[in-house]
Formats: sequence, C-alpha cells, structure tokens
Amino acid sequence: MKKYINYLGAFATGCILLGVVTSCKDLTDTNINPNGVESSAVHPNLLLTTILSNTATSEVSLGFGDIAGVMQHTQLDAWFSGHNNYDWSNQSWTGNYSILEDIKMMEQRAVALDLPFYTAVAKVMDAYHFARIADLWGDAPYLDAVSGDQGGEQYLLPAFDSQQVIYEGVIEELKEANDLFTALGSYENTPQDILFEGNVMKWRKFANSLRLRIYLRISEKMPEMASQGIQEIIGNASQFPLITEASDDAAISYPGASSNTSWPSNTEFDGSNGSNYRRIKMCATLVDVLQDLNDSRIAVWAEKIQVPIVIDHNLAAGTDKIVNGVRYISSDIAQGRQVDTDPDYVGIPPAVSNLPSEYNLNPTPGQQSYNPHVSFVSEMYQDPSGPLLKARLLSAAEVHFILAEVSLTGLANTGSAKEHYEAGIKASFEAWGTQGNYETYVKDKAAFNNTLEQIMTQKWIASWSASTEAWFDYRRTGLPALKAGPAAVRSALPLRFYYMQDELTINEKNASAAVSKLETTQFSQSDENNSAWSKFWLLQGTGKPW
Repeated sequence: MKKYINYLGAFATGCILLGVVTSCKDLTDTNINPNGVESSAVHPNLLLTTILSNTATSEVSLGFGDIAGVMQHTQLDAWFSGHNNYDWSNQSWTGNYSILEDIKMMEQRAVALDLPFYTAVAKVMDAYHFARIADLWGDAPYLDAVSGDQGGEQYLLPAFDSQQVIYEGVIEELKEANDLFTALGSYENTPQDILFEGNVMKWRKFANSLRLRIYLRISEKMPEMASQGIQEIIGNASQFPLITEASDDAAISYPGASSNTSWPSNTEFDGSNGSNYRRIKMCATLVDVLQDLNDSRIAVWAEKIQVPIVIDHNLAAGTDKIVNGVRYISSDIAQGRQVDTDPDYVGIPPAVSNLPSEYNLNPTPGQQSYNPHVSFVSEMYQDPSGPLLKARLLSAAEVHFILAEVSLTGLANTGSAKEHYEAGIKASFEAWGTQGNYETYVKDKAAFNNTLEQIMTQKWIASWSASTEAWFDYRRTGLPALKAGPAAVRSALPLRFYYMQDELTINEKNASAAVSKLETTQFSQSDENNSAWSKFWLLQGTGKPW
C-alpha cells in the first residue's frame, strides 16, 4: 500500500520540477521494469514460494526476535533495549503489505487461469497476513488495501478498517478457502509449495486451524460468534479437519543456501562473526519454569553454562578462582549482587537494571557477548538449516491447547480439557524430538490440575521460537503472569505495535482516526493514544491483561 503512495509522491514532485521543459508521461508508462514479467503473464506458482518464504521470515523475526524478549523466552546482552526493555519506535507493516500485494496478484492470476488450488491458498495466506496486521497494530487498511494500482485517494490513502471488520473478513476468507479445497479434493505435487507440497488436506487443516485461532482471539469481545464458530468446526471433523498431529504442523524449513534462506542467528552467513548468535541468551523466566518441571525440552533449546559458580563461605575474602572448570568465589564478592549458582542452566532475568552483559559476574562484560555463566541458546541456532530450524506458523500443540482452554472455560464443547492438554504437550514434545520423556512428564511434574494457568503456561512453553502467539494469549488472559523487568521502559508488558510515523504523516486523516479509537491506559504515558500500552478494540472493556 505505502509503496504506491511513495511512488505517487515521487512522480508528482518530478512533474513539478520538470514542468518547465517537458511534460510528464502517464504514471503507468513511467514505472515499467524492462526486465520484469508482465502481471498478465505470471503463473501463480512463480509467486507462491516467495509468499511462503517471506511469511516464514516475517514470523521468525517476531517469534525468535523481540517478541521472544517480551514473552521472556530469551534476552539479549548486547544491543538489547528493544528486545529486553520494549524500547520500540516505528515497527513497519510494509513487509506484510508487500506480501499481500503478491498474494493479491497470485489470486487474480489463479482466477484468470482457473486454478482453484492457488485461489484457495491465496485466501488462506491473505487471511493470515491481515489477521497478523490486526493482531499487531489494531485497525488497519483492509477493504481498500493493496489496491493502489487503481489510483484515486480511496486506494492511495485507504481508510483504516476496524479490527473487528478485519477479523470477521478473514474468517469468511478461511471458510471460502476450505470450501474450495474440499471441492478440489486433491492436487498435483507442487514443489513451489514449500509449506505442504500441494497437499490439499494439509491446507484444509491449516485454514480451519487458523479460523479456530481467530475465534479464540475474539472470544472476549464476540463470545457468541466465537462459540458457534468453534462448535461448528468441532462438530464436523470431516468438513473442517484440524491440525492435530505434529506431522501436520504448518512449519517451513530453511534451505540454508544463503543469508536470505538461513536461520537468522546462523554464524555462516550472518556477517557478524557470530555476534548475532552470541548475544541471544536464555531468559531466566523460561529457564526456571523448565527446570521446575524437569522439562527435557530445555536441553534442545539451550546450552548448559560453560563455567558454574560456587559461593564458598569458607574462602578468604576477595577469593575468585577457577578450579577444574568451576569458578569459586568468596561470599563477600557475591554480597549485594544477583548470582545464580545453578550448575546447569542459567538465564538472564527480564530487563535487568544493570547491563545484561554483566549478569552473573561475567568477567568480560560488553558487546562481545561472551558470558560463561549464562546459557546460550542451543548451538543448533548457529546453523543455517537443520531438522528443527523451522518457521512455525501454526502447530498441533497450539490447536490442542486452544481446545483445552475452550473446554475448560465452557466456550464450546470440545471434549476433555485434560486430554487436549496432554495432547498439546505430546505434540510439542514430538515436534522437538523429546517424545521419549512425555509419559513421565504428564504423570509427574506436569500432571493436569484443571486450571487455565497451567494450560496457558504449557502453551507458552510450546511457543518457543514462535512466541508471537504467546504474546497474544497473554494480552487476552494475563497468563502466564509475566512481570516487566526493572529496566523496561514501562512497568508492564506492551500490548501492540505503534503506528508508523510515515503512515501518520502521509495518510494522516485515516491514521489519526485509528489512533483516536485507541484507549489510553496508566502505562500509555507520554505516548498518549498511539502507544504500545494503549488498548485497541480487542482488549477494550475486557480488563485484560491488566
């Protein structure tokens, strides 16, 4: 959308500057790429891989990026203020709308060529991205979005549709997609489909699971619609199949052939001499929960500390020495300082008040991010690709935890909350290769106690590397009951992304109207309405998360 606005502005300026010596050509004649492919000649499969790979990149940049900091899965100990402290400014939705432009073209070409498989896929991905925009920002261009090529102010400066309208619209798109897939039955193997390789049943499961996710998202504001929609899906499994097995997860692997096709923290293509990997550390919040539960997934996601610390009260004052790979310190050195002496895993607490690189008596604090007393994330995250390095768009674990919550709260009759809770854990264990520990886990430390807090805690754990959904759950339920750290820019977790300054400037009338509908809170402060701590429609009147 904004791309067209910028092009228009540049073209108009050029006309003014050149008006004394020449006349301007038609805009559609001027902006021709001689090396490009005419849209009328594009086959949908030329767009599909780009759409899916860009979606994967967008999701991982959030769920393994700053939102992992918000949800206290990880912390950074260098260049950390956005990740740990929520020092955000203008998060841009340009990437989302750029993908939506490709999706629109794919759907148009699919309709023109009578390729219903691609039409249905386009509807699913269109719904996915518009829902994401509504999830992250609130009201946004929807009905008139990605139509700048039609010209006119209505499309070049589109109105912001309400969050409610967007959610209702994407629900209908997902229904249409499932109908198209059902009528199609099957499709040929499609290597351009890097998500499901043309498997129609898996696309149906993805579409219906997305619809289930959105029904839960709106359940506080539109409980009747959510309840009826969930019951419709659950009541007819053959018509509305769901992702219920880890093997059906909507997850995209990384080829690892270049920087653009590799896991973002890899050390082969990142060009930072490993800095992007080293600066990521486990967050103490997640580490403590995993250790309390004796959760085997911690060994998959985290490295053990390189040098344990022992506080020896019998040592002479000022003693600080390493013996056989263990650092022994006298009690006076630890006095007044936060020291974690766990011999295996240590996380950095969220938004620690001093520099996170100094945490746990790091002998070499600073931007190099070498801290032998804090757990790095697993070494597999240095690799460009691997069997567990996937962009997880939606999982069987998430679906089962949704059904467990819905059953427990009585929103719809989805069966046993306990069975879905355990199935969610099992799916997560299978996805991360730790299924051998599942039976003991659910019978011991994680035995179901019939509480929403437990369901949401396990769902939060299972969202590792895809923590965006955990953030949305936290906003909706206040669970898990996370607290902002002492150095965070507010004393509460943020709720949304700011509208971008260029949007507020270029599309001022419509953007300002959207900002005026946000509800300020005690944490909005100087940001006023357009604050990461202001509430949009989805949270207004719910009393959540605070």
